[in-house]
Amino acid sequence: MTRAVEADYLVVGAGAMGMAFADALVTHSNARVAIVDRRHAAGGHWLDAYPFVRLHQASLFYGVASTRLGDGRLQATGPEAGLQERATGPEVCAYYGRVLDGLLATGRVEFFPGCEFTGGRGFRSLVSGTRFSAPGARLVDATYLAGEIPGTTAPPFQVGGGVRVVPVNDLARLDDPPGRFVIVGAGKTAADACVWLLQRGVDPGAICWVRPREPWLLNRAVVQPDAAVFQAMAADTMEAVLEASDPDGVFRGLEERGVMLRIDRAVTPTMAKTPTLARWELELLRSITDVVRQGHLRSVEPGRLWFAGAGVRIPRGTLVVHCAAAGLPTRELVPIWQPDAIRPRPVRVGFPCFGAAVAGYVEATRPDDAARNAVWRPSPYSDTPADWVAMQVVGGDASQALSREPDVREWANTTTLNPARVPADRVDDPAVVAAMARLRTAIGPARARLVEFAAT
Repeated sequence: MTRAVEADYLVVGAGAMGMAFADALVTHSNARVAIVDRRHAAGGHWLDAYPFVRLHQASLFYGVASTRLGDGRLQATGPEAGLQERATGPEVCAYYGRVLDGLLATGRVEFFPGCEFTGGRGFRSLVSGTRFSAPGARLVDATYLAGEIPGTTAPPFQVGGGVRVVPVNDLARLDDPPGRFVIVGAGKTAADACVWLLQRGVDPGAICWVRPREPWLLNRAVVQPDAAVFQAMAADTMEAVLEASDPDGVFRGLEERGVMLRIDRAVTPTMAKTPTLARWELELLRSITDVVRQGHLRSVEPGRLWFAGAGVRIPRGTLVVHCAAAGLPTRELVPIWQPDAIRPRPVRVGFPCFGAAVAGYVEATRPDDAARNAVWRPSPYSDTPADWVAMQVVGGDASQALSREPDVREWANTTTLNPARVPADRVDDPAVVAAMARLRTAIGPARARLVEFAAT
């Protein structure tokens, strides 16, 4: 027997995207919403993340529009004193629990944890086997951009017998310290693993870092929920574009301005997913000199790492740490509103929660999908510097479409999820005025230059 669920919307996925969409939709409409997730609670991948993970961005940029994550405190001590607080993994999970409680308290939201979506409007409990259906509900696929993380994904390389390979999650559970570590991966998870080890006294010489590609990283100090800081970063970006002759030149210009960072100054990065990093972390990472740049690891066996056509010796008994999950996927750039489903996506580059929240607001306030797609257009994630250029072009078009909608613009300026918001009490701030004047001067010709770069 199948149990019928009364709902106007069936949201599949209770992670960041699904929760931000549902929160805005419920806040601005009378819709009834059913939220389904395979995990036991709301929070998405945070429930499976490594124990020492923190938000890479300021807490205020993350979560849902109705409820702030944290209270906007500046860190008073430590290497990031003066920067906005960043929530820990447990804090993020607790936050989503509170958000879910608020949604359930409306009487218009039901949550179905431990359930898998079975297609159509159906889902099934992984615990009891009970089947559910939400006939007539509009499907919201909040898993379209679900990422892969090491804690739930097998290593993308073969593992021979006698080799100890663990996901990054298990670093915090070691009871027999190895003599040497091999960190596999070039992204922020691998960087976090290296920093965590170094902070706990592991000698840099005991770490071998397999970096298939060199990454560009955003300086966390310039990505802050402070209108003067963020607008100045945006102006710096457009000015760097104007001075460059190609995408790599843009990144070099951004590095000169303190916006972008790279670990090895002698190597030109080819990866531009651009997670945020602080300078103190950068200095720690630079202390690791045993870096293997042979491309992606193909297999590991006792005493050796194998790459395409090359092997690298390692001491027997080395602990290999898997940080090489695919992360955020590169998916087809489809419209958010389609006949079969709504697929929330980032719109303003790098801020997925804001994109999903605006999608929920637009769904609640616009009469049809044509009007919704005209207002809010998706932006892709970037992988390379060339992708980053295309992302800036698409994201700029989306921002312009938003600016033509007074109500959306006004609402967006009330939520801290919006990195570009300028609070009313900062409109006349000289630092904000000066930064926005620079941005206005540069943005038109810079966008034209970005279009040129993207075309080539």
